Amino acid sequence: MPTQSARSNLKVLGVLVVAIVAVYLWQRFPTGSKLPDYIASGNGRIEATEVDIATRIAGRLETFFVEEGDLIEPGAAVAEMDTAELEATLAAAEATTLQAEESKRLAEAVVIQRESELRLTQAELSRFQSLADRGHLSQEQLDQAMTAADTAMAALQAAKVQVASAQAGIEAARASILRVQTIIDDSHLNTPVGGRVLYRLAEPGEVLPAGGKVATVIDVTDVYMTIFLPTAQAGRVRVGSEARIILDALPDYVVPAEVSFVAAEAQFTPKSVETRTEREKLMFRVRIRINPDLLKAYRDRVKTGVPGEAFVRLDESQSWPEHLQVSLPNG
Repeated sequence: MPTQSARSNLKVLGVLVVAIVAVYLWQRFPTGSKLPDYIASGNGRIEATEVDIATRIAGRLETFFVEEGDLIEPGAAVAEMDTAELEATLAAAEATTLQAEESKRLAEAVVIQRESELRLTQAELSRFQSLADRGHLSQEQLDQAMTAADTAMAALQAAKVQVASAQAGIEAARASILRVQTIIDDSHLNTPVGGRVLYRLAEPGEVLPAGGKVATVIDVTDVYMTIFLPTAQAGRVRVGSEARIILDALPDYVVPAEVSFVAAEAQFTPKSVETRTEREKLMFRVRIRINPDLLKAYRDRVKTGVPGEAFVRLDESQSWPEHLQVSLPNG
């Protein structure tokens, strides 16, 4: 059994340990009352822009190229739809284009023929007119020559219309090729942003409707935290103001950020939001965004839903408190 003196020493030692821990926590994480009045704060969760990769038209999903959790670059292939039917449609459109081009060549040859016929009839009309003026040709023969020339002119105009019609057919066929090719290209589902594959929402072999989602990708370079500030503080916040974020999972690190959005209208505060100041009925939504260039070095560590606290500097002429100086983990 420990003696009375030993028990007293243990109690004293325990009190000292608690006091040391309390002092450390107070210095490292000061309470809301210790924050300078030029620092506003609010708590929230890390969020990131989510992009749904979806089909343009209905069809069967043929191949998936990624798995959940994969980090992918912008433009990377995510999945591919079955394009067999579209390829057949494309081949038919290409054949129609060739047919229209042949029709145009034929119409152009007819134009050349009609132009030759017109020159001949016009030459005959000129000779007949000269003979008629000298009284060597009847009026009936002259009228027949004039009719032949007019007929040749009409035939030439009709041939030129055929050329224009064939050209229109070519343009329509080419437009059809472009339309089908665009759909085929859209059947190769690529991500417009780089990030992490959050969900696979379909599997190969499934028939999806137009707009059917196949995957969700989070953009790990567009990460932010949403907080709510009372009117007095929100009025002093501007887009571009410096900010800091401390995550509950990484309390030893201070992440630099900036204000990317301040709501123009006040709104009711969600019940889940708590602020350091006395709760107010109306608050302004403020988005704190982490620099994308900084996130590139930590893209494999980005996780959404992590709770934490954001701090905004309301007065740019003031310095950040020591416990809010930037401190980042090794890359």
